[in-house]
Amino acid sequence: MNAIEISGLTKKYPGFTLDNISFTVPGGCIVGLIGENGAGKSTTIRLLMDLIRPDSGQIRLLGRTADAALKNDIGVVLDEPGLPAYLNAKQIGRVLADAYTGWDRSAWEDLLRRFAVPADKKFSELSNGTKMKLSLAAALSHNAKLLILDEATNGLDPVVRDEVVDILMEFTRDEEHSILISSHIVSDLERLCDYIAFLHKGKLIVFEEKDALAAEYGVFRGTEEEFAALGGAEVLHKTQTPYGVTAVVRRESVSGGAELSPVGIEELFVMMVKEMD
Repeated sequence: MNAIEISGLTKKYPGFTLDNISFTVPGGCIVGLIGENGAGKSTTIRLLMDLIRPDSGQIRLLGRTADAALKNDIGVVLDEPGLPAYLNAKQIGRVLADAYTGWDRSAWEDLLRRFAVPADKKFSELSNGTKMKLSLAAALSHNAKLLILDEATNGLDPVVRDEVVDILMEFTRDEEHSILISSHIVSDLERLCDYIAFLHKGKLIVFEEKDALAAEYGVFRGTEEEFAALGGAEVLHKTQTPYGVTAVVRRESVSGGAELSPVGIEELFVMMVKEMD
């Protein structure tokens, strides 16, 4: 069963349109949603969560359209955590136990300990990073099959981010579990994700397996003469300085046995955007 199916998804605002987005997330996979501020990442996630209505298009999560029971199978962390400001972690746990049929109190308490979340401090009094950790603990504590995370590692220090990445990877060891995560911290997504979705100005410019992207593109670094010797290489983007040439190229188009370096996901996205703008 597919975790997410999006077809022709469109949402129009003054000055911005999420334009005819379509992609499918297979079950058991992690998809990283990448894009600059204003690319449409949060709009896409809010549409998935039925927080806003699309102008056109269809969404299916875990094989179903939105219904009241679906919330039990989905864990959500938005870029602005929405837990009750006046409650502490203990009280929030009691509220969530009533809200979710699959609530796991022992998992909740274990995550609060692992994330060092104070049990008696009001949510409004927590730091932004601790609020995010508490929200993550809530999303992971009711036996969800799909996690939808919007900037879930934002505000976390590197040590805690590393632990969160490990927890998310543990989550998807179960083949029925899937994750859609957006983040500005592309290094986290490179470590986590099976698929990468690039959004730019409301358009989906790439949806591909991460390993396939790495196999398709490489980085050339050398002199202008060495670059010319590549022949008819298909160049995604080229930068020339007095010190030489750096270019992202399609590997299969390169002749002459030129050595290419691996391309990082962030570097590839930046080069694609530069070429489009």
